[in-house]
Parts: sequence; C-alpha cells; structure tokens
Amino acid sequence: MKLSTKGRYAVMAMADLAIHSAGKPVSLAEIALRQEISLSYLEQLFGKLRRCGLVQSVRGPGGGYRLGREAEEVRVSDIVVAVDEPLTATRCMPGAATGCQSRMNRCLTHDLWTELGNQIQLYLSSVSLDDVIHRRVLGSSRLQSQTGQPQSDQHLALHEVAQ
Repeated sequence: MKLSTKGRYAVMAMADLAIHSAGKPVSLAEIALRQEISLSYLEQLFGKLRRCGLVQSVRGPGGGYRLGREAEEVRVSDIVVAVDEPLTATRCMPGAATGCQSRMNRCLTHDLWTELGNQIQLYLSSVSLDDVIHRRVLGSSRLQSQTGQPQSDQHLALHEVAQ
C-alpha cells in the first residue's frame, strides 16, 4: 500500500499551515513555495479540506487559510480521508460481501491486508497535526535508525509515556 501524493501533500501543507499561521491567514502561494507543491494542486486539496472543516478561508487583502480546528484536534487520518485518499490495502471494495477474485471469492491473504489497513488507520488516527509539527512521531515504532542504533532516549521516553 502506498499513500499517493494527494494524502502526503495534504498533510505536508496542513503542517506548513499550522507552523506559519499563528493566528493570521497563510496564502496557498506561500505554502506552495515552501513545500514545492503546485499551487493549482494545493487549491484542489484545500477545497476538500475546507469542505471538511479542517481549514477556513479568509478573503480579501492579506487573506489565505487558517486551521479550522486546533492542531492538537486534527488527526492525520482526518486530513488523508478529507482529500479522498483510500486507506485500504486490499483490492476488494471496502465493506463488500464479495471478494476481488473472478469467482467473487476473497483471496487467501484478504484478512492480512484488511488488518494492515486497519492498523494504518489506527496509527494515523493516533497522530495529531501537533505531533507532526513538533516531531513527536520519531521513534514511536522503536525501530532502529540507519546506523543500527536505537532512536534517541527522548523519543523512546515519549513512546513509553504514550503507552
């Protein structure tokens, strides 16, 4: 399963907005420049984010966008779902009674991929936009870094507190 640019760019743009807004609207042109994302693509994404209440638009000189809710209240899963990014890992239609094989059967690994999708959804629902901008997601899986050393003690401590 791979998250498309829609979901990744929406989270990047929302993180940028959360960092730079500080009570004032931020223009999409500024976000596009900082994040190296097409302005027209951002306009499409922010239309969807606005309809879901994740951002508010401000018209006029000095206008732009600001968060629709506090960063602590916005979950990464909210952002991904708002831009219509599917969070499934199977070929089957979500909730369908039949499978994706030619005889409408489910494949042998269906439950494995369904559970993977569930775990991804749970994880993205557990991470707030505030966690992202304050880099509180590093080391949360207790995976080792590229050097073979465990993540920093600070990040491990944050993970233990969260449990």
